[in-house]
Amino acid sequence: MDEGHIIVDSIAPIRLSDITHDLSRESGFESVEALLAIAKHGSGENVYLIRFHYSPL
Repeated sequence: MDEGHIIVDSIAPIRLSDITHDLSRESGFESVEALLAIAKHGSGENVYLIRFHYSPL
């Protein structure tokens, strides 16, 4: 990536069951299982959907 900034657009609490195949694909993963293998830490009781975008300098 070139120099720039990551800008957080939103942070929303969600349930683990809200993580769908479509959300996983939108997030760059092939499946829910692949997303959770990277993103899940601990018990997974607090789950957040964080949307962000890149802004070049």
